[in-house]
Amino acid sequence: MKPRFSIDFYPSLFSTLRNYDRAKFVKDIMAGIIVGIVAIPLAIAFGIASGVGPTEGLVTAIIAGFLISALGGSRVQIGGPTGAFIVIIYGIIQQFGVGGLAIATIMAGIMLVLMGVFKLGTIIKFMPYPIIVGFTAGIAVTIFSTQINDLFGLGISDVPANFVEKWKCYFANMGNINWWAFDIGLGSIAIIVGTPYISKKMPGSLLAIIVMTALCWALEKFAGIHPVATIGDLYDLPSGLPSFKMPSLGDQSLWSTIQALLPTAFTIAMLGAIESLLSAMVADGVISSRHNSNTELIAQGAANIVVPFFGGIPATGAIARTMANINNGGRTPVAGIVHTVVLLLVLLFLGGLVGAIPMPCLAGVLVMVSYNMSGWRTIRSMCSQSRSDIAILFTTMLLTIIFDLTIAIEVGLVLAVVLFVRRIMETSKISVLRKEMGLHHDGEEGKVQLSIPEGVEVFEIDGPFFFGVATKFEELTSMRDAMPIRIVRMRRVSFIDSTGLHNLEIFIEAAMKAGQKVILSGVNEKVYHAIERAGIVNVLGKENVLDNINKALERAAELAKEN
Repeated sequence: MKPRFSIDFYPSLFSTLRNYDRAKFVKDIMAGIIVGIVAIPLAIAFGIASGVGPTEGLVTAIIAGFLISALGGSRVQIGGPTGAFIVIIYGIIQQFGVGGLAIATIMAGIMLVLMGVFKLGTIIKFMPYPIIVGFTAGIAVTIFSTQINDLFGLGISDVPANFVEKWKCYFANMGNINWWAFDIGLGSIAIIVGTPYISKKMPGSLLAIIVMTALCWALEKFAGIHPVATIGDLYDLPSGLPSFKMPSLGDQSLWSTIQALLPTAFTIAMLGAIESLLSAMVADGVISSRHNSNTELIAQGAANIVVPFFGGIPATGAIARTMANINNGGRTPVAGIVHTVVLLLVLLFLGGLVGAIPMPCLAGVLVMVSYNMSGWRTIRSMCSQSRSDIAILFTTMLLTIIFDLTIAIEVGLVLAVVLFVRRIMETSKISVLRKEMGLHHDGEEGKVQLSIPEGVEVFEIDGPFFFGVATKFEELTSMRDAMPIRIVRMRRVSFIDSTGLHNLEIFIEAAMKAGQKVILSGVNEKVYHAIERAGIVNVLGKENVLDNINKALERAAELAKEN
């Protein structure tokens, strides 16, 4: 007997190791080392921009990256901290502290595991594209706005969290620009932009950090100039393996914190699910493979449950690092595991070098991250599409920038649903036919034109019968000059919801009270089961629920003779 419920959890690591050989191992080692090098500046930058520190960014990339590669449903997915979470993390820390961030991340991890267990992976991939583009662009603008202080060296100790207030503060302090900082930041951007023209293999962000760190060291060593603040000036440097620690909430109660963080945790879970599955889908297209979305969600959830106990932040699949893995020959999760080993070695042995990285250089790295995230070309092309898509895109983007991502996703989804319902309503039609009707070539037998017997009228529903069109049906069927026999033709009704069933029941009851007969025609199997469960078949009688219009008209003629 087949079990009713099973968990769709089959890590790609196990299946890829079955036919593993030395050649694949060498390619995975090389790809893992290169991706690990690429991930170093990003992990550090995302950790600092999120309001935690470089250690937390590296720890997240190591632990979450390992779990996502070892347990995930994609062969080449690389996991870790990403720019999409910066805005959310920063807001949580300001309101609830690091302990609140840990609770929100664990809650999001549990949600992700449940999404995978209940096989929602395929559904999440159908998130409306304008919403994805809108909040990604909004996040890009927000990340850019958080880097102005370090990029220009303004020296503001307490930058406001609100977008508008933040920019007011920046403009008020523009007289305090540190030109060393600005030149280093601008130089970092120039190196990142120019590196691909010299070498496709060398990560521009890493080269920028090496060059600018060496420059700042030389200025201090030989000219006695300490031009800008470095990571070591502002943060505790990584030292040793991360230790296990329980999240601390201080004076706040756990239950009240959970209640307050529930919407934010849901946003983290949804954002993580969307970003990781989109990354896996893009990777599938490049390597001609197919990932298991439910396994991927379970792995993402496990990573986000474990990471907070070691001081880490939310993590997900990273498109840029995943593509770097593919482009350098990585084809199995072993490459992702190797990349975490590289990061672990950096955490253990290169803490001093990490501390020498100048803050404006990291700001330049994140400015380029925000530019690449912005998707301005996609936005430009979408502006020529439907007005509803444009409205969803810019509403989501503006809400992300001005308020926060939680509100943006909620409002964006509601707006998308409303506009979707409107589109369905526009395509769904209900017409009243008397005397004569045409047959459309959809498999029904009969002549092109059919005569409708005297005293019979046909209500043809063309499209889904749901709450959006139920009112229209009610208005049409409540006409005063109703015929004694009324046929409801449902050949193009793909589904019927509870509102449609309710309106159909009211229509039948009113018709029966008025002494009229009702026949249902062209009812497909799915709709038949729905009206049968609602008791409508019993009320009408099976002889009055027919599968095509010819039979329905014959039945109507019989009822007309009886009258």
